[in-house]
Amino acid sequence: MAGISQYMQKRGALISALLADPRHYQIIVLSSLILLGTFHFAFQLPWWHVVACVGSTVGTQAIADKIIGRRFDARSPLISALSLTLLLRTGSVTLSVAAGILAISSKYIVRWRGKHIFNPANFGLVILSLLFTGAWISPGQWGTAPIFALFLLGMGGIVTGKAKRWDVSIALLVSYAALLFGRALWLGDPLTIPVHQLQSGALLIFAFFMISDPKTTPDARLGRVLYAILVATLGFTIQFAFYNAAGIILALILTAPIVPLFDRLFPAGRIHWPNFQISKTGVSHETVQIPAE
Repeated sequence: MAGISQYMQKRGALISALLADPRHYQIIVLSSLILLGTFHFAFQLPWWHVVACVGSTVGTQAIADKIIGRRFDARSPLISALSLTLLLRTGSVTLSVAAGILAISSKYIVRWRGKHIFNPANFGLVILSLLFTGAWISPGQWGTAPIFALFLLGMGGIVTGKAKRWDVSIALLVSYAALLFGRALWLGDPLTIPVHQLQSGALLIFAFFMISDPKTTPDARLGRVLYAILVATLGFTIQFAFYNAAGIILALILTAPIVPLFDRLFPAGRIHWPNFQISKTGVSHETVQIPAE
């Protein structure tokens, strides 16, 4: 009985430790979205492209961590790979591999005071689509179904809540909604148009799974809110003034270099990831500051 009790305690501690890390929720939700996109929305997404992107992303980080002598953790590059898979479209498996390499390389090359500047998935997505005509950003593929929008709101709310970054997601959506409704009123359009635009699956994926990245958003809440407003405004301008449907995605890479300025104006502590270790005696769980990746 004592052995069973010990086993149950250890199992419970392990489950609690796993649930404490927001990256696990994000991996589960992003993986579910890929399956949903493939089997429900019928995306032309060959499985070998997914494997190639995940392999190159995780492999690049493993090599880079080995070079600099840091402990390898597959969770962050896996999230980047899944995010790339959701929005990047290409007919070339070579470009799928290149996307992962570009994304992770940006984390180690473009840095400021121990923190990488660009969201890895956003960087790989945008740079690859600009360099090669055979790769493109596909924001319209997710459609605007209300049920799917509610699903994303619910799942995204859980992930950003766990990561303590719900503020940047909400600020982005509220400010973007204000701009869309303001435009509709200015043009005399029916308000069903901005409502329809806000149900965009790509917009919600961006809001909850890309701009909310704790490592590439301002550390302070006020800084994050102001930054989200800036991204929404620039994305709106690119989309409606320059007629680019991927405006909000482009806005993130354009504004990322000024995040250090927000950190300087509004200083705050860095994000802390939960850390746990499994041993024969059980699971030790503590919160430690993980170096910016």
